[in-house]
Amino acid sequence: MHRRHLLALAPAAAVSACTASPEDPDPAPDASDGGGAVDDGGQQSSSPSSKAPSAAELLLEELTPRELAGQLVLVGIGAGEAIEPELLSEHHAGGFFLLSVWDSAEAVEEAVASAQEGSRPDLPPLLAVDQEGGQVRMLRGDAARRTESAEELGAQGPQAVAAAYTSIGEDLAARGIDVALSPVADVVDPELDDANEPVGGLDRGFGTDPEHVGQCVEAAVEALSDTGTAATLKHFPGLGRVEQNTDHSAQGIIDDVTSAQDPFLASFTAGIEAGAGLVMLSSAIYPQLEDGVPAMFSSVVVEELLRGQLGFEGLVITDDIGAAVAVAEVPVAERATRALEAGGDAVLTADPSLTGQLVDALEDWAAGAPEHEQRLRESVGRMLALKERLGLL
Repeated sequence: MHRRHLLALAPAAAVSACTASPEDPDPAPDASDGGGAVDDGGQQSSSPSSKAPSAAELLLEELTPRELAGQLVLVGIGAGEAIEPELLSEHHAGGFFLLSVWDSAEAVEEAVASAQEGSRPDLPPLLAVDQEGGQVRMLRGDAARRTESAEELGAQGPQAVAAAYTSIGEDLAARGIDVALSPVADVVDPELDDANEPVGGLDRGFGTDPEHVGQCVEAAVEALSDTGTAATLKHFPGLGRVEQNTDHSAQGIIDDVTSAQDPFLASFTAGIEAGAGLVMLSSAIYPQLEDGVPAMFSSVVVEELLRGQLGFEGLVITDDIGAAVAVAEVPVAERATRALEAGGDAVLTADPSLTGQLVDALEDWAAGAPEHEQRLRESVGRMLALKERLGLL
């Protein structure tokens, strides 16, 4: 049975994912063994049976404007780097994601403990990592078991995908990590194949047939969910038809084909129905949806397509907006506010030094108009709801 209602989240109120690391030469480590009742007169009345507010809803009402803004920024931490205290004490970062290769379980656990100890006791950070298998495995060595690439798993079928993602989920849970920034739901255009640099060229896609990819994505999401780990579908609405990697290029990142009726969207639909808690937005451009606007800044992509047509109610996050070349020409403050204006929820920055600017921008934007404050609170509500469902609150 699908577990959609476990991690598909309703609003409580109303990295970089493209970057691959080289394969490690070491052999794989051994697997470790709402309203009140209506009276007869048609009037609403309070009732003892009215649903009590959730922990997320109560916390949402207690946070300061700065804390609210900070919850919507997830910060990348490189292997061996310390979490600067001000990221939590001053900027109230909502969470962290691990960058580069971490090959020590002890180092990962120390970073997780540092993030938790620096946060408010009642507001733990959301912790995530890119762990797809193959070349994109940020946890290696004794931090996580080796898993095959999505391309290899896709060739074997959904059962192999489920086994691999059970392993991934177990390893993340053992390290105290809540979210897998995977699976890749992009369908690779067979005419591009390896020329599709961000996915096909790195063996990150399950295949070129939307139905088959959807079956593999469903298996991955359900396997992660069974281990208590939230899955992230990426990179919506798909990077399978672009040539260049948005982390490294602002050219060759236009997909002229993908539309609202595109069959390549079927794999994302499958992942949503399977219960994925998060969807990561692409920074590529889709003229058939909204010309000249990166997907993460497009209300057509987020509000009309992802939330409206596909019915996704969970947390919508950006791909990296800190170091990615695709958005380098966009002022730092606008990278955050444009994402919220489009309907997205949280931004990821692979550059921790930008955290203060991003939180400042969101705090100032929310203070500028009541509708902005409400928009921000809706997104924080989704962040807190995810944290609650993962047992963090």
